[in-house]
Amino acid sequence: MQEPTPRVHRFHQDLSSIRDTTGQDRPIDPEPKRRRQRWGLAIAAVSVGVVALFWLPTVRGVFGSEATASRAELRTARVTRGPLVRSVSAQGRIVAATSPTLYSPVDGNVRLLVHAGQAVQRDQVLARVESPELTNLLEAEHSSLETARLGLQRQRITARRSRLRHQQAVDLAQLDLQAAERELRRATDSRAHLVISEHDYEEAVDGRDAADFAFRQATEQRTLENEFLEFESAALELALQRQQLRVAELERQVLELEVRSPVSGVVGNLAVEEGQAVDRHAALATVIDLTQLEVELSIPESYGDDLFVGAKVEITWAGQSYQGALTSVSPEVEEARILARAGFDGPPPAGIKRNQRVSTSILLESIEDTLSLPRGPFLDSGASRIAYVIEGNQARRRSVVLSPGSVARVQVVDGLHAEEEVILSSYEDFGQAETVYLSN
Repeated sequence: MQEPTPRVHRFHQDLSSIRDTTGQDRPIDPEPKRRRQRWGLAIAAVSVGVVALFWLPTVRGVFGSEATASRAELRTARVTRGPLVRSVSAQGRIVAATSPTLYSPVDGNVRLLVHAGQAVQRDQVLARVESPELTNLLEAEHSSLETARLGLQRQRITARRSRLRHQQAVDLAQLDLQAAERELRRATDSRAHLVISEHDYEEAVDGRDAADFAFRQATEQRTLENEFLEFESAALELALQRQQLRVAELERQVLELEVRSPVSGVVGNLAVEEGQAVDRHAALATVIDLTQLEVELSIPESYGDDLFVGAKVEITWAGQSYQGALTSVSPEVEEARILARAGFDGPPPAGIKRNQRVSTSILLESIEDTLSLPRGPFLDSGASRIAYVIEGNQARRRSVVLSPGSVARVQVVDGLHAEEEVILSSYEDFGQAETVYLSN
């Protein structure tokens, strides 16, 4: 078998005819490229250096601080020197300086003559308490008073009769004494002329002595009787006065059955209903004197040592300011607050009502030359002992001593100097950082 003759493809035959790129390549000089690379590297190095020079303080501030904050989001202020009025602001409510509560004087039934909110005048009858027992007792005491008065008149008549009788006895005894003295004179003359005996003369002497004794006894009896009668009359007069006082007291109690308003004002509230039976000393109504309104204040106890009666107070209500002064300061502290009251220098504002809320500012002290700062959240977060002072692009923590100043500012006692800039915003985000970087 004849082997086939191998076929030669035309493609292989044309391989030797394909041209390469050897004829297109030509050598290039590398020096210009190197020069361009060196210039690029130099420009990049210079740029990096300029950027590094510009950002170096920022980088140092960032890496040298323990916290960062945006300056635009912070509230700052500078320490200033000048006069400062120390004051404290407090919320208050209007109360009545005079608001007496009226009570029932006795047990009985109430008849109301006014209603709550009604305007009343001083001494106007607000209610009547009906008490038949008290009324009957007064009538009985009136009868006893008349009996005592008649008894005294009877005693005076009896005394006059007794004085007349004893005076008569004294007069008769005096006549007897005069007769005995005349008889003794005749006996004496007769004895001198030996007309009567010695016995008759002695009888005349005894008669005169007996008459003198009777006269002295009658006189003494009259004196004792007069003293007795005066004593009896005085006792009856005292009994009469005692009965008069008892009647006067009962009349006062009956008069008090008409409950009258002690001041001019408005009936605040009624504690009883019409015809209700009440006990003695039971509350009936309250009257509010609207001409004597005060402001009740609740002040933090930290200001307790600075408060004093007479301190000036500015009271703000309905956009208007009114001057006043503290009238009382409670000696006790309740729930870290001190209660005080302030009165208006003049009449209270027209239209103001009880229990309405007002704002007040109490003037504690006026300092002519001192350092101060505006108030801000930093006082709470720093407990008034820490402040962050701005130095360039950093804020440094500093211990300070701040004292409560006015409503808008605090007094700088120590730790800060005039014109230093202090962050007034809250320090809660700073933690315990000694330095804070401030970014723009």
